[in-house]
Amino acid sequence: MTQETTYSLFEGHHRLAQGEMSALAAVARASLARDPNTSFRVFDDLTGERVGLELTPPAKAVGRPKLGIVAREVSLLPRHWDWLAQQQGGPSAALRRLVETARRDPVTVRKDALNAAYRFVGDMAGDLPGFEEATRTLFNDDREGFLANTVDWPVDVRGQALRMLGWS
Repeated sequence: MTQETTYSLFEGHHRLAQGEMSALAAVARASLARDPNTSFRVFDDLTGERVGLELTPPAKAVGRPKLGIVAREVSLLPRHWDWLAQQQGGPSAALRRLVETARRDPVTVRKDALNAAYRFVGDMAGDLPGFEEATRTLFNDDREGFLANTVDWPVDVRGQALRMLGWS
């Protein structure tokens, strides 16, 4: 089962909305109607990466729907290809199973959360007091230290980081 991707829309250090991209676009359009000089930042809640916000409604697609399959090159040694070929469902199915197993590993999940929170705070809080100390405590997985170093941060920025870290 895949997790629905959600996003957070920020104006300055204030979070305006969180949810699907279409809902964020509607909030942004309403805000721009009130003040055309408003600027936004949108973040992927899972990865912490800043993403673009498309404010024009998407055009209706014509033709067959895309399946979401992306072909990319994988470089493996012959012995790896031989092993993959022997697996149930063939190489593609085996690789998908290996990736899904790795993605559920608690160490990997925690590392991904720390990196995502770092990407977010690096973009939103890099100029805030305590940033360097907060990032050190973040990578030490030190909740109390992070809380102490972010006490003066804007509530929405701190709250978003805490949610991403699972500390809220």
